Amino acid sequence: MDSGSAKTDTAGGAGPDTRKMLASVIITEKATTEPSTVINALIRCLQVPEISTQRKVNIYNVLQEIIQQEGELEDQGVQRLVAIASKEMRESLEVEGYVKAEVASDTLVALSRNHFNLVMYELQHHLKPLNLTDEFVIVTLAKLANGNVFEFMPYMGITLATIFTMLRLTNEAKMCQVICSAMETFCETVQFYLRHLEDSVYPVMTEDQFAMKLFPMYRYFVTVWLRNHNPEVKLGVIKSLKPMLTLLLPNDDLRNQLYDYIPLLLAEYRGGLEALFITQVLRQILETSVTTNTPVPQMQLHTIFTELHIQVCSKAPAQQQYSSQNLAEIVHCFIALARSYPKELMKFFLGQMEMSQEAIRVGTLTLIRAVVSAAEPRMNVRTIYLAIRVVKTTLSDTRFKVRMAILRIIGQLALSGYQDRIKGWGLKYVSVQLTLSTYKLTNRRESFYQRDLEEKMVHKVTMDTVRIITSSVSGMTNEFWLRLLCYVMETDHTEALTPICISLTNLVEHQPRTKDVEASVASKSRHVDLPAPQKLLARLLVLMSSPYKGEGRGIAMLNLLRTLSQSIAPAMADMWELEIPLLVKYLEEHTEFTWNQKTWEDKLIQFLRNSLKKTRGSNWSLRLSKELNNQIESFDSPSLEKGFLYRALGFTLATGLEADKVETLLLELLYKTDYGNDFDREGVILCFGLCARGQVKTVLNVLHDFEERIQESEQSWQIGAWRKDHPWRRETVKGALMVMYSCVASYCHPQMLLTHVDTPITAKIIHHFSSSCQDICLKMAFLKSVVQVTDAIGNIKDLEDFEFAQKMSLTGIIIATIKAEPTDSLVSPVRTMAIEALSHLSSLKPFYSTEENNELMDISIHSVISLQPPLEDNESIQTLYANALQALEHLMEGLMQRQLDPKGLQEMLLEKWILSEREGEREKAMNLHLHLLQIHVQSVGVCIPLKLGQFGTLVGLIAPRTCDSHTRTRMASMDVLSSLLDLHASQTCSLWGPSEELELAKCKEDLQGLDMEEIFSASSRIAKVVCMQFNCDEVVSLIQKLCENIGAMDLWHDKASVTWIGTFLQRRTKELEDKVAEILGAILVHLPVADHPEVRRLLIEGILLLAHYHQETVLTSLLRQPLPMESHLTEVWLAVAENVPFARTMLRGLMGRLQARFTPRANATSKADIWRLAAVDPLMTLCTVHLLIQKMDMDDKVLDLFPDLIYTLLLQLSGSQGPEAVSPVLKTWRLVHMRTLPKEIDLQRITIKSMKLLFRRLSSEQLVRTLEEQGVWSLLQTSSTFLQGVGLLARFCMRNMEGYRQRLSELVLRGMDSDVLSCRISSTAVCVEFMSDPVLYQEKLLKPTVLMLEKGVDQEDEALRVLSLRALGNMALGAPKKVRQYRKLLLEKCLGSLREPVVTSVTSEGMEALAKILAELREGDVGSSFGIISERCRAFFDNESELLRLKAFVLFGKLGKLVRISKKHFFKEEVKKAWIPLMLHCQDPCSEAAQACMTTMFQCVHFWGWKALENSPGRSNTSVAEEMTVFQMMLCSIPTQKKPAVLYSFLLETMTYVNSNLPRIRIAACDLAGIIMQQMPAHHLKKLDFPALRNSLQELQLDLDPGVRRAALETLKVLDTCCQHQLLASPEGIC
Repeated sequence: MDSGSAKTDTAGGAGPDTRKMLASVIITEKATTEPSTVINALIRCLQVPEISTQRKVNIYNVLQEIIQQEGELEDQGVQRLVAIASKEMRESLEVEGYVKAEVASDTLVALSRNHFNLVMYELQHHLKPLNLTDEFVIVTLAKLANGNVFEFMPYMGITLATIFTMLRLTNEAKMCQVICSAMETFCETVQFYLRHLEDSVYPVMTEDQFAMKLFPMYRYFVTVWLRNHNPEVKLGVIKSLKPMLTLLLPNDDLRNQLYDYIPLLLAEYRGGLEALFITQVLRQILETSVTTNTPVPQMQLHTIFTELHIQVCSKAPAQQQYSSQNLAEIVHCFIALARSYPKELMKFFLGQMEMSQEAIRVGTLTLIRAVVSAAEPRMNVRTIYLAIRVVKTTLSDTRFKVRMAILRIIGQLALSGYQDRIKGWGLKYVSVQLTLSTYKLTNRRESFYQRDLEEKMVHKVTMDTVRIITSSVSGMTNEFWLRLLCYVMETDHTEALTPICISLTNLVEHQPRTKDVEASVASKSRHVDLPAPQKLLARLLVLMSSPYKGEGRGIAMLNLLRTLSQSIAPAMADMWELEIPLLVKYLEEHTEFTWNQKTWEDKLIQFLRNSLKKTRGSNWSLRLSKELNNQIESFDSPSLEKGFLYRALGFTLATGLEADKVETLLLELLYKTDYGNDFDREGVILCFGLCARGQVKTVLNVLHDFEERIQESEQSWQIGAWRKDHPWRRETVKGALMVMYSCVASYCHPQMLLTHVDTPITAKIIHHFSSSCQDICLKMAFLKSVVQVTDAIGNIKDLEDFEFAQKMSLTGIIIATIKAEPTDSLVSPVRTMAIEALSHLSSLKPFYSTEENNELMDISIHSVISLQPPLEDNESIQTLYANALQALEHLMEGLMQRQLDPKGLQEMLLEKWILSEREGEREKAMNLHLHLLQIHVQSVGVCIPLKLGQFGTLVGLIAPRTCDSHTRTRMASMDVLSSLLDLHASQTCSLWGPSEELELAKCKEDLQGLDMEEIFSASSRIAKVVCMQFNCDEVVSLIQKLCENIGAMDLWHDKASVTWIGTFLQRRTKELEDKVAEILGAILVHLPVADHPEVRRLLIEGILLLAHYHQETVLTSLLRQPLPMESHLTEVWLAVAENVPFARTMLRGLMGRLQARFTPRANATSKADIWRLAAVDPLMTLCTVHLLIQKMDMDDKVLDLFPDLIYTLLLQLSGSQGPEAVSPVLKTWRLVHMRTLPKEIDLQRITIKSMKLLFRRLSSEQLVRTLEEQGVWSLLQTSSTFLQGVGLLARFCMRNMEGYRQRLSELVLRGMDSDVLSCRISSTAVCVEFMSDPVLYQEKLLKPTVLMLEKGVDQEDEALRVLSLRALGNMALGAPKKVRQYRKLLLEKCLGSLREPVVTSVTSEGMEALAKILAELREGDVGSSFGIISERCRAFFDNESELLRLKAFVLFGKLGKLVRISKKHFFKEEVKKAWIPLMLHCQDPCSEAAQACMTTMFQCVHFWGWKALENSPGRSNTSVAEEMTVFQMMLCSIPTQKKPAVLYSFLLETMTYVNSNLPRIRIAACDLAGIIMQQMPAHHLKKLDFPALRNSLQELQLDLDPGVRRAALETLKVLDTCCQHQLLASPEGIC
């Protein structure tokens, strides 16, 4: 038990039922080894008071399993278990207690198999006389008796006796039922015991002994408990009586006593008890009475008759469940009574018949029929005689149930061997009923539906009776035989023909063999007119066309024909003997569900044809034709019989030998036909066609004659002379005539057809259609005629060069008919028939041209595919719809046969329908496409290869439909794809194999779902499978087709298209280098059409995927798009911006395109180079760069591009300043639109805007603010200030962007080496700022920079030379220590700028650069350049350019500072030479130049060596002019004393400046000249040329400047003074 518990614990996770089962198994297994232990444990569990009822039930079930498994157990344990189970069984029987008692009882029964005595002792202990025991004690005893028959028998007597004493004490219904059930079991046990007495080892009890013990209980049950009001008690009692009677009835002494209780049983019929159980008990008693020959007392007969008869004649209560079984039991009771009391029973029946109630009569007749049909032993003749007497009393009753009952009795008498008893009255009654029922059925009225059903039932029973009689009665009367034969020929109720024919056949076969049938018929004809052989054959042939009607009349009539063959046509008899069995065999092998109408009719026609061959040369066929013609009006329209009749008439007329008589019959047929009846009209048409097979000229003559006759009444189109009841509509007759002509064409001989097909057949058809109102019926007739005629022509094998002359006329009419049909609805089969007619016409010569083919296809496709799908509940329209589609397929197939090349496959004009917005149109177009593709593959023996790109185009058209919202369209598109792939695989050496086929099959299954996500996934998988089957050209054509149809349909189509595009690009992009431009062009062209964001996103992803592998090609294509940038192109670049790494790559590419203008053009070495070097619009490139900068996230990696971006934009901006601003590329690529570009879209604005944005993205607010405050952007916008703006921009970048200076330096150095002048200028402008910073020196870029600047100085461009010199000069600021290293180069280039020809800006910049350089050099570093510099400076002192004068003064001052010992003497002389210009230009009109000059002059004073002058300037508060006057006077006073000759030279040099272009200099010269003359010694004055001086000064009196005139005047005064002094000193008068 412990191990069992452990195992149980392991199943803790299982459910309760599982745990219970597992525990039971474990305990049972344990009991196999230790049964006593287990049982004792379980018994102890049963004794636990707290245990639940369900647990106890489970324990009992386990105990039962152990008992069955182990067999004998220990007595002690068994006793304990018996006691406990007995106690549990007898406790209060509540709901749960009842279950517990039942399992306890079952446990005792299980124990009794090996411990019977212990169990029986326990039960008998509780079974005491006159003491009502517990319910389950009796139940358990019954179970014990049933399971232990022989062991229980010794206790049976005492048990029954004890239970009998309890009967009076039993009041509860439940206990009564238990005792009744136990008694039933006890009786069955006794029966078993009595049957196996030889096997018993116990003392034997006889049957009589058992009966004696049972009888008191039976009596008590019947007399007391059967009267109980509880129906369940009654039922229990009745069920227990049957086994009790089995033991009681064999006892002769008790049997008569049992009869006494029959009334008590009969009385229960009137209660609510189920009648079946009562009747079963009565039948048991009555049948025993017959077998023992001890009939029930006669005094009880009437009661028995009455009660049982009531049960038969009255309707059973609704609660009776077994009424039919009860009726069967009652019948057996009456049969038993008829055997014992036949006379009394028939007398009772006769009395009941007199009541004349239908139910009583029918019930009584039913019982009589049962008595007649009683099995062995048969009823005696007396009983049958009495029964017939009773029946005859009701022959005049006309109620249908009574009539059927009588007919059934007559049939039963014949079946039971009483044939002689029905001759006369019986046969006459059957004949009357046959005639009466047939008459009523054929003349029935619609308002009497119920009566018709009744008559049908009577007729059915009559037919059955006839069949029984004719099969069992021999020597039938001639009158009855003739009645049946005439019935076949005359009756309209054809359902009765089968039994009649069978009966006739039987009657003929049962005639004595020695008697000749034909003689018999002849003898009978004296009284009855027999039908003619042709009439009989015609009648039977037509009726046999529906062989399974009327319960299979075909076989019956064939057998009748065979039987009467000698009488009908002796010449055909032998042939019929052979062929009729074959026809019968065919019918027997089939049923009405498996046979084929046409096949059967063909067999009958062949049978007719063979029969007529036997009468060739006689008028037999014409007579048969007349009979067939006469029968036309005997059958309804439509009917199978009448249809076959027309056909048989046509075949029969075709064999006629007399043409005039055939014409007469055909004309008669034409005149009497109701053309308004479709069936009759079609029947006549078929008849004429069949007749034309052998009589074509006759038929055409008849039709011509008929047309001429009806033309006499053309206005009314009525032939009242022949048929006043059926006025003919003009159109109806014309339609019939058209189809007649075509039917003649279908059936006539081929050679005759070719002779007559154009004229008159087709010509007549066209004439009748053209001259009619052309309503739907006429259109259908015309089209049907065309199809039949063309079919007939096409079926001729040897057409040779025959050309159908009427083909184009017919085609024109048919096309007009199709166009006239409504395009959105299908109301008739005209459209279908017209397309079928075109299909048939297309196969005949002369063939249609290609243009005619295309026109026919377009018209037909539009006519069918545009139709709306029919509703599901409209089956007729659905049929028309399906037929129209099928006809279109056949037409397209036929037309495609003329164009089997791939072009024909692609030009099937289906694309617009495949892309239709309507589901139905797409589905139809796709199915048609599939059909045509399959036909194309099948029709071409050796497939013509598809043209290059055609495979991709076809797949591109179909592929998106795999995601169609319509399931059937998806399936059709999948089939089309499969066919295309198979076609492609058969024409190429592709690797298409089983694995791909399997994957496609899985995808097709997934496409059948409803989840669109799964559908798209399956479509993508399809694309992955098939993409490797495409070459590059096919991929391009596929993608072009997919793009072309974007926007043509719904969202699903577009998403599917882009899904396929994406899949192909993912798988094949690397291989498509040569095709990228085409693919990208297709995508870009159709991207604006994509309205849905998801579709555009997927297309853009495809573009990005192409760009990932073929960046240059994609970049060129994108940049060649027109401006202004359209929204879809903006989306592409926005998508690029979202992918920062990729955007960084694209930015590099864009910068490369912008920089390409400023770099030498390289030769392309690859296809990527070709695209990279291709011309693009720089404005578009700049717009793209701006967009990317604006939208992309500026992470560290992107910011690394900042120097390149700034530099590139700066170069682009510089390029827009000069003559290169309007690029030829712009003229070619910029504008596609007619309007001009907006003002904000130009190179300068976009570039500056991008630069601004780029600086803002650096997150340096200070730098951005500084650039704005300094007006850098404004400077960059103007060409005159552009270089200034570049310098400022470079300066601020140098100060605020230390991390980017190295890269900027490299870029600047590269730009300076550009072939583009603007690039070199801008780069040099930046370099100016860089040279003023140590960065170049630090980055070891100084040397290449200097070399680039050296080249720049030598360039012709002024700006470039200026900037190069400035940059070289700035070396003294950025790398002063390197000046001495490069002094030679620096001095050479700067001095070169001072030489002729002089360019002001260049020369000034050269002098400024020299000034900066000299500051970092020593005297010895300058060398020979010193004198050159000094000379060039002096040359510029008097230059008209203020800037040059300024720079010259400054540079001369720098030279003065540089002078040391070695150059002092040299420079002193230079100072002397420059002294007068210096003194004069201290009053230079340019203040800066004057200041610089004064500074330089004072710096050079010390070179005179005059100490007095070194301390003189700049010490007082006087003005500059006064200070200069003082200085000049002081200066001039010193040479007077030391070197007077100097003054003389000063004066001469000064006077040269009175002619200066500068007024201020002229004034200064006059002033200085006056001062010099005042200080000049007298002996030097005489050397002066006073007249010349005076003339010069007097000329100045005419100067425009008043200051000059004033200064000249003052100087003249000085001159005059000097002259006077000279005169006084020298009387020679030199003045």
